[in-house]
Amino acid sequence: MTLKILPNADVQREISPGAGANLWKSLGDDPAFEIRFAPVRKRLVVVHIAGTDEPIDPKFYVNRGRGFREKDAVTLSAGHRFIITADVGAIGTICSLRADPASFPTRFSFDVAAFSSAKAAERHISTLLDAHGQSERVDLGRLAQYWTKLPRLPLGKRSKSAAIQYAEASYRLAAGLAASPVSSTAGLWLSVVVPVYNAPTRYLDDLVRSFEAQNEEGTELILSDDGSTSQETRRWFEKQRSKNNVRFVLTEKNGGIAAATNAGLLHARGLWLAFLDHDDVIAPHAFKVVRHALEQNPDANFLYTDELVVDDTLKPTGLMLKPAYDPVLLTGVNYINHFSVYRRSRLQDIGYLRTGYDGSQDYDLLLRYLEGLPENSVLHLPYPAYWWRRNGRTYSRKFMDAATANARKALVERFERQQQPVRIEGALTNTLHRVMFERRETPWPKISIIIPSKDSFDLISRVLKDIFERTDYPNFEVLVVDNGSSDKAVLDLYEHYRETRQEFSASITPEPFNFSRSVNRGLRAAKGEHYLILNNDVEIIEPDWLKEMAACLAYEGTGIVGAKLLYPNDKIQHAGVIVGFGGLAGHWYMNKPKDFGGPMNRLHVRNSVTCVTGAVMLISGDCAGAIGTFDEENFAVAYNDVDYCLRVHKAGFRIIWTPFACLYHHESLSRGSDKSGERKKRFEQEKDNLRRLHATQTFEDRAINPSYSRDKSDPKILMPTKLRIPSM
Repeated sequence: MTLKILPNADVQREISPGAGANLWKSLGDDPAFEIRFAPVRKRLVVVHIAGTDEPIDPKFYVNRGRGFREKDAVTLSAGHRFIITADVGAIGTICSLRADPASFPTRFSFDVAAFSSAKAAERHISTLLDAHGQSERVDLGRLAQYWTKLPRLPLGKRSKSAAIQYAEASYRLAAGLAASPVSSTAGLWLSVVVPVYNAPTRYLDDLVRSFEAQNEEGTELILSDDGSTSQETRRWFEKQRSKNNVRFVLTEKNGGIAAATNAGLLHARGLWLAFLDHDDVIAPHAFKVVRHALEQNPDANFLYTDELVVDDTLKPTGLMLKPAYDPVLLTGVNYINHFSVYRRSRLQDIGYLRTGYDGSQDYDLLLRYLEGLPENSVLHLPYPAYWWRRNGRTYSRKFMDAATANARKALVERFERQQQPVRIEGALTNTLHRVMFERRETPWPKISIIIPSKDSFDLISRVLKDIFERTDYPNFEVLVVDNGSSDKAVLDLYEHYRETRQEFSASITPEPFNFSRSVNRGLRAAKGEHYLILNNDVEIIEPDWLKEMAACLAYEGTGIVGAKLLYPNDKIQHAGVIVGFGGLAGHWYMNKPKDFGGPMNRLHVRNSVTCVTGAVMLISGDCAGAIGTFDEENFAVAYNDVDYCLRVHKAGFRIIWTPFACLYHHESLSRGSDKSGERKKRFEQEKDNLRRLHATQTFEDRAINPSYSRDKSDPKILMPTKLRIPSM
């Protein structure tokens, strides 16, 4: 830990002949030293103070997260020499202690040291006692109740412990990261621009300290004040000393966040630019890890990180672990946010931030900046690189309606630039977004609905009735691919639909059940532009389900669309399949309530995923033409959808899951269990085939943060054992 000792104006170093390096004199009645240390630091601080000419009366201010207050001060009785110890913890968000050596003009010595262990601290204290004789020893005690631990998640005692360990492990790993050879980030490589308006001084102090604690050369912090009217804020700026790497841009007239940020940008000199709010805090070693990632990926165009959510006093309340870059998810929610790093040259090209998007100016900037960039040049760094004060005082939270309207204006313009007319509606969380693609005169494409089935009258009769009577899609055909029904009621049902619905067909071929073969038979017979694979045990809830799935094909490069499926008890059955779960692939958040939002409420908006279930799977004609048929040999019954999706994913097509097409799935009612006899043997073989063909046991699914476990549907946070540096 590097300690910084900052004297105030009432303290001056003693420069008389024979004066030692640690001799000082006070010029008034309020001499003070601020002792600063990094968020990750040695645990024990030892302060040695001695009056040179007369007894002194030291006072210590313990920062409880609200600055140095008189109520938190500890005043010592007058004496000649003091040794003060304090346990500040090995990690914490409060990074300073204040020592006032005396309350009057006098001369004194002042020395501070830090130690990782009590044994090392005691050796140092013994040396002081041997050299100087009797001293009054004062132990300020363990300040754990004052030194906030990281992070603190409201998920129960066990999860809190895991989350704290996660943050501590992340920062320990970063502390040990060796500096990479500097090439692509040589010189002044990073400018952090912060708009400021009427900020409490403790926010600014926390931010500046966290910047200085990075100890990373080639960086600068620019605080751009937007005509603050707060006397507290204005006095803070007046008292600041000019520094080469911390600069201030002061504007007399308030112009809004975008204007203030742009004013700061005009003074930025870094190759890369990052934005923070005035109440944010930069996490330990963030700059070092970001620089390492950029050095490893010189062709990157953008980088964003994970984040720790804290309250007004920097007490952690949540941890935001993000997925890899997903432009579809970004149209529903700004999950990227800060800490994000932009190339200055591209920001200049697009004209920086735009006014008129208050509360969502950063979202508008992201949409414009990322538009057209190769997706692999957008890096996600899974490291909690900044702490976000979520205190309800930001513009976007105080004026949510305006911020939401401005976000939707930015989204409409984003699609208009691509000649896609849209309107934006609320998602399942109303402040999030659902893009509605306007078709105007364009007809809906013909979709071939392929239903593998055998007997099971109750199931097939319901799904056919739902398609023909409860679905509002105007252009489809239904192909039932039957592998040997003998139930007369089912055969009569087929005949009824053949006579009454010209868009219906049913072909019966007695053979052992092979889902992939049935799908392939349907694909060969289909006449539509796109193909919907539909299980016979699905029940339709809302009539617009197929329109929603077809609409999702408007996202560029989309090959497959999957739906949200519920069990009959209204619990989630399918919200996307994560490849690697259980060493194979599995549904995540199964059995959660149907309105469960998941991380960042992402289950309330559309997402790109690596895999969706074949129970309700829409395949575009282009995708089917490029990928071909389902694998009848290796995946007759199980994992055929996973195999097909992985082939689609590897070919570069996008796979989308949407919550706006929601259906019931009475899972596997027509097929039975795979847990005994020949079925179990076949199931085990198909699992082996999936591992062999796709290495699912080591597959890292970009749809989920790498710090989530793969052992269960409701994943937990894993303890990091190495820093995960992304690569293009």
